Amino acid sequence: MNRLNEITATEVVKKIKTEQVTAEAVMRDCLDRIAEREATIKAWAYLNREQALKAAVEIDRGEKSTPLAGLPVGIKDVLDTSDMPTEMGSPIYNEWQPKVDAACVGVMRAAGAIIMGKTVTCEFAGSYPGPTANPANPEHTPGGSSSGSAAAVADRMVHVAFGTQTGGSVLRPASFCGIFGYKPTYNVINRSGLLFASENLDTIGLMARSVDDIDLVSSVLLNRPVVPPAKEIAHPRIGLVKTHLWPEASSETRFAVEDSARKLSNAGAEIIDIRMPETFEDHTRIRNLLNDFERSRVLSWHSRNHREKMSDKILQQVDNGLTIPWDEYHSALLRAEDGRAMMDTIFKPLDFILTPAASGEAPKTLRDTGDARLQGYWTILHVPTMTVPTHTGPNELPVGIQLVCPRWQDNRLISWCKWVSKILIN
Repeated sequence: MNRLNEITATEVVKKIKTEQVTAEAVMRDCLDRIAEREATIKAWAYLNREQALKAAVEIDRGEKSTPLAGLPVGIKDVLDTSDMPTEMGSPIYNEWQPKVDAACVGVMRAAGAIIMGKTVTCEFAGSYPGPTANPANPEHTPGGSSSGSAAAVADRMVHVAFGTQTGGSVLRPASFCGIFGYKPTYNVINRSGLLFASENLDTIGLMARSVDDIDLVSSVLLNRPVVPPAKEIAHPRIGLVKTHLWPEASSETRFAVEDSARKLSNAGAEIIDIRMPETFEDHTRIRNLLNDFERSRVLSWHSRNHREKMSDKILQQVDNGLTIPWDEYHSALLRAEDGRAMMDTIFKPLDFILTPAASGEAPKTLRDTGDARLQGYWTILHVPTMTVPTHTGPNELPVGIQLVCPRWQDNRLISWCKWVSKILIN
């Protein structure tokens, strides 16, 4: 029999609501798993066992009609929590205690979820890694910057966790760790209580072990019904998009995408090769420019007053951002908007896009979080995307694929992800 930390969030909520299990029993199984594995995985920046158990006992004593009653949730340590420190992966914020919750955290508490702890983030949600290791092989990176969230969910320490994405910080760790990673349409999930890295890119997302779990939690965050799956016998028009970065992808990533396309075609899909506009080849440069310009403003006080406490990686971005002229930044904003407008035409004959999620398996290093370009290409377009864990590579490490839908069509993305998961995973 599976321990309660191993079942899905959807099952946990149902079992607690119908009193088949207690919230305390669920929490104890999660905490026991953490006790077994945290010394190796190092997924948590803050965890208070007694606080978590007390919250679970209170759920058991009270009303269980709330939609997420008793569900343990991890929070990336760049999102504010009123009862836990928010340290942002930086010694500058050592033991810093916000007074209020981030908006998404507050909604989760109101829905009955238990905020279990804060998960490790790269410094300021950037690229300088924390100590977290990949559960599939601790010598390999879990990706970043939502490294602790991905590792904690993948290792069955918690059922769902929040991440944020500026380049590839939800999708890449999800692919590397073998879980679902959902980056919604830009700014769909309220960002109050998040220290921005890049205001025009940052998006709050979710990580879970099933698309149904992502659907359940996002339905609460957005006050909408859960999304029905696409019909079992469906004939979607899928755009196979390799982009100009295809040669940069490893053989296992290319195989995962092409093998998925074959299987989906056999299930009734029409696969359409899509060539993206040549102007999109500049997305990496534009995204990096926006990132550096906007980070340099957010972290201007930090770099002036605590430079010695910041990594060379983040300081290089800040220093570069301060040299970028307004006209160059403004031009990048307009180029990004042009790309977003063009996506409506690209999507016109399609139900969704299939494309690589990451460059390959997680690299064998804890000093680098991997290449973000294959995710950043889509992040700048503000479209909703999801990593689906479908394959493994030559080192038996996870390799995912990425599904993409038009802006504001998040429900459509979730529906098709349910259909794809049934064919490629179940």
